[in-house]
Amino acid sequence: MTDQPVEDMGKRATMIDVAERASVSQATVSLVLNGVANARVSESTRQRIFEAAEALGYRKGPRHSVPENASPVIGLLLDEVSTTPFAMPFIEGARDEAALQDVLLATFCTRGDPKLENAALDMLAQQKAIGVIYATLVTTQLAEMPERLGNLPTVLLNCYEKRARYPSVVPGDVAGGHAATEALLKVGHRRIAHLAGEQWIEAARARAQGYRQALTTWDVAVDPDLLVTGGWTVNGGRELTAKLLELDSPPTAIFCFNDRMAIGAYDAVRAKGLRVPDDISIVGFDDEDLASYAQPPLSTVILPHDEMARWAVGALLDRRAGDTSARKIKMECPLVPRGSIAPPAKTRS
Repeated sequence: MTDQPVEDMGKRATMIDVAERASVSQATVSLVLNGVANARVSESTRQRIFEAAEALGYRKGPRHSVPENASPVIGLLLDEVSTTPFAMPFIEGARDEAALQDVLLATFCTRGDPKLENAALDMLAQQKAIGVIYATLVTTQLAEMPERLGNLPTVLLNCYEKRARYPSVVPGDVAGGHAATEALLKVGHRRIAHLAGEQWIEAARARAQGYRQALTTWDVAVDPDLLVTGGWTVNGGRELTAKLLELDSPPTAIFCFNDRMAIGAYDAVRAKGLRVPDDISIVGFDDEDLASYAQPPLSTVILPHDEMARWAVGALLDRRAGDTSARKIKMECPLVPRGSIAPPAKTRS
């Protein structure tokens, strides 16, 4: 196990990371790191937790004031929790940050149903909760807001509204797409393809924009033959890459909309008798667990859902304390270089 702090790799360490390293439960980590009095934890276990936290670079966030006239509860409304792996970083990040402030997180999965949303909001209002974090799994501009959302201080997570009445945080997908493409440009690639997601997905459009901007910055023309669209699945990545490899002048590198498409691209490269990164470099996006287990490990861009959720908790507490600004934050999506990037084969001596 590496001793490199998680923060140095572009990802803020969580209590879960500390618990795994110290071989204890997250509840025990929370008791120790939050200094809970009379917690029945042995001195050796405490020391192991502190050492794990230090090795991982775990740091508490800034302290926010918790209002005395409210219940120490924050509501997290999610439209879905099962269709993607990204719900858990929202829940865990918000829960961790709330715990640091001695606040509980109540999570509601509403499936975007207005009746369920308003019922959850009524319950939170009756309990005099601190406020609500309204989240969507797919980054989107909200066309409509729940009727009762105005009854509580609110922060929007992974979504925003045109009227900008509430603070909101979304990933910086354009900059992330730029960083992924530039990483390939820096090692000498010029025939860089992009496997784009479906265009109804805002993140797909933003990441493709970042791809184009990076090429333009490096005075590389955007070749329409190398910009292809086809979903977000492993099968989609495999099929699109197979077609790209049949071009008279195939790409030497591929930037994929997400890690799943990148894994499909790996399959297509191997089926052609080629190797990653010796014959073709590949970069993904999202930093799913599968990225680090790929062979070679996949270079990818972090989707900072954990950090976004932490920010949302702090912004909500600040809003309750009197901060009325409705700023829209774009959270950095840092690149994680692994083993899937190398200079083009023809440029190596």
